[in-house]
Parts: sequence; structure tokens; C-alpha cells
Amino acid sequence: MRKRQAREGHKASHDAQNLRGLRAKLYQQNRHKEKIQMKKRIRAQEEKNVKSAAPDEPSKTPLPQYLLDRSQETNAKALSSAIKNKRNEKAAKFAVPLPKVKGISEEEMFKVINTGKKTHKKAWKRMITKPTFVGSDFTRRPVKYERFIRPMGLRYKKCNVTQYVLSLGAECSPSGLFWLDMVY
Repeated sequence: MRKRQAREGHKASHDAQNLRGLRAKLYQQNRHKEKIQMKKRIRAQEEKNVKSAAPDEPSKTPLPQYLLDRSQETNAKALSSAIKNKRNEKAAKFAVPLPKVKGISEEEMFKVINTGKKTHKKAWKRMITKPTFVGSDFTRRPVKYERFIRPMGLRYKKCNVTQYVLSLGAECSPSGLFWLDMVY
């Protein structure tokens, strides 16, 4: 691993000198972007340790109480970390304590149903293999148009809500119409 990293510079230099045509153009574009990112990173590192001093001459207008302590020289790193801490505290106020639940893959949740009068080549229907929540006013669509088949044994009209204090509810699906079709 260490030797490979040491040789990467040689390989990059060799490619830069010997590539021709479109491949050379694309390679140089990537190198240019990498150099820009590196310069930005170096500049950010240097700015962290810069100390800025307040002006020496006293101002003619009186300063409010909360600005008086800013006369000392300030370390940019300390200032930025203080700002980040304040931002995190604000975000923590509105953070919702939801448990992390592992997502289920589509292969695990759906079983493909082949349809078609003669060939059975059409595969646009899915049978749900996991328990699903359906509302009390749920009615099936006509069989011809039913994309998602929910077996009777896996339909539940009452669902177990763990975060009842927060009264959370999903109004629209973040994943798009595919999952909205599942809900309604």
C-alpha cells in the first residue's frame, strides 16, 4: 500500500507526458480540478491559524457591552469552532429522537408476478411479502389495474406507533410516486 502510493506520482507524471488526444484533455481537466481542490485545502488550513488583531485606536462611538471583549486578538480556528458549536446546539433543539431502522430492499419486499394471457412475459405486478398497513377505508383496485397485490393475511388495519408523543405522520412520500402508489 505504501509503495503503491509512492509510485502514484510517477504514474501520473508518465500519463501526463504520454497521453494524446481526447484522453489527454480529460486527464488534464481532472488534474486541474485536483490542484484547485488542493490549493483550497491548503488555504483553509492556513486561514485556521491566522490571528487577527482588533484596531488599536479607540473608536469615537461607544461600544455595547457584548462587543467589549472583542478587542483581544482572536484566533480564526477558535471562532469557527465556536460558531459550529452554536449551530449544533440549535440543531439539537429540533432533533427528533427517531430510532435508526434498517431499510428493506425491493427484492426482499416484493415478489414479481408474471402476467399475460398467452406468454406470461409481462412482469409489472408485484406481490408484497411483508406485513403492510392499510387504512380502514381500503378497497382493492380492479384486478387488471392492481399493480401491488397485498395478501389478506399480511394486511393490517391497526398499526403499532412507537413515536406517539411526537404525532408524526407521512403526508407525501420522499421516494416519489412509486411508494405513494403503495400507500394509497
